[in-house]
Amino acid sequence: MTNVAVQVNNLVHSYADRKALRGVTFAVSRGEIFGLLGPNGGGKTTLFRILSTSFPATSGDAAIFGDDVRLHPDQVRRRIGVVFQNPSVDKKLTVRENLMHHGHIYGLRGAGLRGRMNEMMERLGVADRENAMVETLYGGLLRRVELAKGLLHRPQLLILDEPSIGLDPGARRDLWLYLERLREKEGVTILLTTHLIDEADRCDRVLILSEGVVVAMGTPDALKEEIGGDVVVITTRDPEKLQEMITTRFHVTPILLNGKLRVERENAHAFVSQAIEAFSGMIESVTLSKPTLEDVFIARTGHRFWDDAQ
Repeated sequence: MTNVAVQVNNLVHSYADRKALRGVTFAVSRGEIFGLLGPNGGGKTTLFRILSTSFPATSGDAAIFGDDVRLHPDQVRRRIGVVFQNPSVDKKLTVRENLMHHGHIYGLRGAGLRGRMNEMMERLGVADRENAMVETLYGGLLRRVELAKGLLHRPQLLILDEPSIGLDPGARRDLWLYLERLREKEGVTILLTTHLIDEADRCDRVLILSEGVVVAMGTPDALKEEIGGDVVVITTRDPEKLQEMITTRFHVTPILLNGKLRVERENAHAFVSQAIEAFSGMIESVTLSKPTLEDVFIARTGHRFWDDAQ
């Protein structure tokens, strides 16, 4: 049995005259929590929709557990659970009624379906709301119902689009505890899209998309190590002049982003002290931080994460 859960090769997708994906290639191993990180408009939701068999790509190939998503969508759907960004439950039905109808779609009936429904409601903490109309549930509970529905038929791959949307910090924490437990206890592979840096940090590996292009892929720690030092951000009234002066003095050229200077530097504390001593009259403030996945994005694209949103 192959260890690959998802294989994507040179995937391209266009909407009229706009290319949303431009030759995306990657693989997800069984049992991974794999994140697709990118700003709004970066292409991650298009990729989600293709992998969930919502529509075919313009060109390229994608397979889930060896089944081509274009040629064998029915086989793929039996092996995946999908949690969409926007609720897909029927708000005019109860929690139990939603799960029952979803089970029927997958051929589940009778005592087997009832047992599985009870198991999922209990596991996701919505058993006490089984007879509540879905339209009365708030964000966190509604998300749990979506998860229960997506997991009802025991999928091998769970695909989630922006799973933390609408959740408070406590509900986000509970969601991630459950996803990690699902992977550890049941071996479910998890693929999710997100625009949240801290959420991507919790993935085993992450793929960063910008304007439909893969700009980085790897473990969060390995990607951040590529920065090669800490990140220094300098605020000044004349950033272009200070940029030139720092380049001349320290033989490193800061990146100018949104009117501030950004420098990646080993031994950054010493650099900050020397820069303040040399240019104290020009520097208004300095921040020093460890690299983040947004810094990886900046290093690869030359602009900030949120500047890329379309």
